Amino acid sequence: MNYDPNYYPYPSRRILQYGARGMVATSQPLAAGAGLDILKRGGNAIDAAIATAAALTVVEPSSNGIGSDAFALVWSEGKLHGLNASGPAPSSASAEAMRRRGHDTMPRFGVEPVTVPGAPAAWAELAERFGRLPLTETLEPAIRYAEEGYPVSPVLAGAWSRALARYSTLEPTGQYRPWLDTFAPNGCAPAAGDMWRSPGHAATLRAIAESNGEAFYRGDLAERIETFITEYDGFLTADDLAAFEPEWVQPISVDYRGYRVWEIPPNGQGLVALIALNILRGFDFDARDEVETFHRQIEAIKLGFADGLKYITDSRAMQVPVEDLLSDAYAEERRRMIGRKALDPVPGTPPSGGTVYLCTGDSEGNMVSFIQSNYMGFGSGVVIPGTGISLQNRGANFSLDPGHDNVLAGGKRTYHTIIPGFLTRGEEPIGPFGVMGGFMQPQGHLQVVANVVDFGLNPQAALDAPRWQWSAGRTVSLEHSVPEHIGLALAARGHDIGWALGSGGFGRGQIVWRHSDDVLVGATEPRADGAVMAW
Repeated sequence: MNYDPNYYPYPSRRILQYGARGMVATSQPLAAGAGLDILKRGGNAIDAAIATAAALTVVEPSSNGIGSDAFALVWSEGKLHGLNASGPAPSSASAEAMRRRGHDTMPRFGVEPVTVPGAPAAWAELAERFGRLPLTETLEPAIRYAEEGYPVSPVLAGAWSRALARYSTLEPTGQYRPWLDTFAPNGCAPAAGDMWRSPGHAATLRAIAESNGEAFYRGDLAERIETFITEYDGFLTADDLAAFEPEWVQPISVDYRGYRVWEIPPNGQGLVALIALNILRGFDFDARDEVETFHRQIEAIKLGFADGLKYITDSRAMQVPVEDLLSDAYAEERRRMIGRKALDPVPGTPPSGGTVYLCTGDSEGNMVSFIQSNYMGFGSGVVIPGTGISLQNRGANFSLDPGHDNVLAGGKRTYHTIIPGFLTRGEEPIGPFGVMGGFMQPQGHLQVVANVVDFGLNPQAALDAPRWQWSAGRTVSLEHSVPEHIGLALAARGHDIGWALGSGGFGRGQIVWRHSDDVLVGATEPRADGAVMAW
C-alpha cells in the first residue's frame, strides 16, 4: 500500500501497530489478548480468530453471543475462502404464519424473529478445515473469562446500560426474564470497571468445545433451546438446529483502481459496498474533505442500498444475478444518475447477464476477516435459562410482503447486515478489514477503502477519519468531526443533514494488513474499546 505511516491528519487515540509473528485486532482488548495467547501457544491465524470470536461472546455480549451468526473470509494456501455461517429461518416459519398472528411487519424482539444461530458451527468448521488446535484449547480463554469474570470496559458499559433500558420494558416477567437474570441480575447493568461473570455461559462454551460444536445443535442444549422457544410460541426447533451446516462460498469482488475489494456474496450486504465502489471508480477525486467527494460517495451508497434492499436475500432465491448488479454497464447507468443535487434512491433494473469484528494474521501468511453478531445489540432479548445463550433476531430483516424477494419462508436465509472485507492487489493479499454497525457496514467499507486507495491514508488514519452515514431518502448524518462547511454545502445540494452528538453509530472497525513480506500492520477504532495485539 502507498501510504505514509507517520501522516495522521485526524485526531486519534491510537497509533499504528506492527508485528512480525502474529497480530489480532478487535473491539475488546481482552478478546484480542485471547487470540494472541493462542498464537503464542502454537496456533495459527485461524485458531486465533476462533479464540477471539469465542471470547467476544463473553467480553462484549452487547454485540454478539453464542446464539450469533458469523461470516469469514480466510486467506490460506494462497487463496481466499469464504464461509457463510448465517442460519436460516425455522422450517415452520412463513410470512403467512406471521400475518395470521397479526403482524404487518416482522417483530424485532422475542422468540418470533429468532433464526438458527451459526457462530458455533463456524468455529468448528474453521478449526476443522484450517486450524491447528482443537476447540478445547481455542475456547479456553473465553471459558475462563466467563467463569472467573472480567472488568467491563467503558464503551461496553454504555451499550449494556442502553440495552437494559430497552429490554426491561418489553416483558420483564415473561420471555425476557432470563435475559434480565443473566445480564442484570441485580437490576442494573454493570458500570465500567465492574466485574461480570456468567457460569452458564462457561458451561455452554465448554460443551461446545468438548463436542467440536455438536452439543449446540444436537442433544441437551438443542432440546433446552426448543423447550424455551416453544413455551413462548416461537418457531425454532431442535430439528432446525440439527439440520444446519455452514456453507463455503466463493467470495465476490470488484476492481477499485487496481485493488480488488472482496466481500461475502448474498445473503450478505457486502454486495451493497461493491455496487457503490463500482459506481465510484468512474469518478476522479481531488481531495477527501471536500463536498464533491462526500456528495458522490453518499449518492453511490444510496444507489447501492436501493438495489441491495430490493434484491439481496438467500442466494437461492435472488431474482437478479450478482454479476448483473456488478456489471460495468450497470455501474455506468447508475453513475449517470449522480448529479449535483441529492436524489431519492430507487432500485434499478440491471441488464440480464450491534456486531463484533476481528481480524488476524500470522507469520505463515494466513489471514482472517471474521464477523459475528446477534443484531440490534443483544439481539432478540431471548436467553435460554442457565446457558448464557443469547439468541439473535436476524429474522427481523425478512419482509412479510409476498411479492418481495426477501419474503420470509421456512429454511430461507434473510438479508444479512454483517460483512467481513478483504483487500488484494494482483495475486497478493493485502489483508482483512471490517467496520461493525448494522446498515453502517457497507458505508464504512466504502469510506475506509476510499480513504486508503483514493487519498493515501494509512490504516489508522483511514479508521480515524470523520464519517457520514446515510439512513433513508435524502437523510444523512455527519459525525461531529466533519468540517461544518461540508455539512452546509451538502445541505445546499439537497441532503437532509443531521449532526451526530456522539460517534457510536458510525461503526467500529479494525484492520490487519501486510506491511511487507515479513511484517503485519494493524489499526483499530477510536470509536470502540478496541485493541491491536502484536507479536
